Amino acid sequence: MGKLVIHPILQEIAGIFTRHGKQVFLVGGAVRDLLRGHKAQDWDLATDALPQEVIALFPRVIPTGIKHGTVTVHFKGRSVEVTTYRTESGYHDGRRPDQVTYTARIEEDLSRRDFTMNAIALPLPKGPLVDPFNGIADIRAHRIRCVGDPQARFAEDGLRPVRAVRFAAQMGFEVEQATLDAIPRALKTTEKVSPERIRDELDKILASPQPSRAFLLMEETRLLELLLPELASCRNIEQKGFHRFDVLDHSLLACDAAARDQAPGLVRAAALLHDIGKPVTRSLDLNGVWTFYQHEQVSATLSRDLLTRFHYPNAVIEGIVHLIKEHMFHYEANWSDGAVRRFIIRVGEENLNNLYQLRRADAYATTGQDLPKDFLLPLITRVDAVLAKSRALSLKDLPVSGKDLLIMGIKPGPIMGIILSALLEAVVEDPALNTKETLLTIAGKLKERYR
Repeated sequence: MGKLVIHPILQEIAGIFTRHGKQVFLVGGAVRDLLRGHKAQDWDLATDALPQEVIALFPRVIPTGIKHGTVTVHFKGRSVEVTTYRTESGYHDGRRPDQVTYTARIEEDLSRRDFTMNAIALPLPKGPLVDPFNGIADIRAHRIRCVGDPQARFAEDGLRPVRAVRFAAQMGFEVEQATLDAIPRALKTTEKVSPERIRDELDKILASPQPSRAFLLMEETRLLELLLPELASCRNIEQKGFHRFDVLDHSLLACDAAARDQAPGLVRAAALLHDIGKPVTRSLDLNGVWTFYQHEQVSATLSRDLLTRFHYPNAVIEGIVHLIKEHMFHYEANWSDGAVRRFIIRVGEENLNNLYQLRRADAYATTGQDLPKDFLLPLITRVDAVLAKSRALSLKDLPVSGKDLLIMGIKPGPIMGIILSALLEAVVEDPALNTKETLLTIAGKLKERYR
């Protein structure tokens, strides 16, 4: 590991502490990332200065967690969390300490941290690394290991087991066996953690290069059964036809494929959850073959419930659920242009690329073999050609509106809605009809029909 380069703004902040006779260390993930040769994203500082002393040192300080000794310093456009050296005791809520005691030594502060790789301190402005738990060696060995007794660490904070498996997926590290063995005994503590905290960890897992690493560790330690029982139930659900994997392995492989394709989070989540309805819908047909009729609809319903449980924003939920509902589309070359336009309308033009990525991930995960280079190309080519001809795909794209129909004597209500829908359907089938004169003529005929 070479020389660690410290950002100039951090050096400035450190200078303010040292000029006032205070110690300050860069701690946590920033040190870990620097040691791995990565850019440090979030800056966390530990100091022997009390919170009120930190507030006095800087013009803009927010007391974000002052109860636990933490304040946020805003300095030259950066936000830095600064925490007074402390020890902790009592964790009745499974997440936060009941009591915080300030201490004089950085080593005592490091002893309360989760993993050895996160319990290394870099003195500022300079000085040798403080590494009382051999975190540097664990980073070199690509090993995730608790500080001290893993059962005690997990009993303090139920989120730590989820963080352990998340780090494994993010960094490609292995969870040390004693640390891994302690996770099942901490499930009752993890159960106390707020849904929002779990959601944030799930998002980080989905954003990792290989999400399946975390989910398989979750299955092994029963975290999956606790947090994502709908996904856990997919184990040993065998499939038909070309499928080489059970539903769980297929889903994890699809999620990995979406990550490898650098798909957005919506697609990765949809790939993970797109088949969770299969255990519910599975049945044997007359030939003794497993079928999963309407599994996409059930998967969408179960996914909505799951995502709601973790308090995902409504827009995110709707986006994921919509992709899952539509993932079973089947394109045939004999589709008319009107059929292609109806497909675009149903999916939404803005969702097409996401749906393509989901289908690629799903198809890859059938066998785990690379897809033909022209996979989906016939459909994509048709869609692009149809869109190039006409983008009249919704009522707002028509040259007539309810106001025009009102002038014709068609009153607002169900009949007006039926006529507008009929006009749109006519244009979808034949874009050449999308002129005001033509549509008003059609509307006049429909008015007579519904009189």
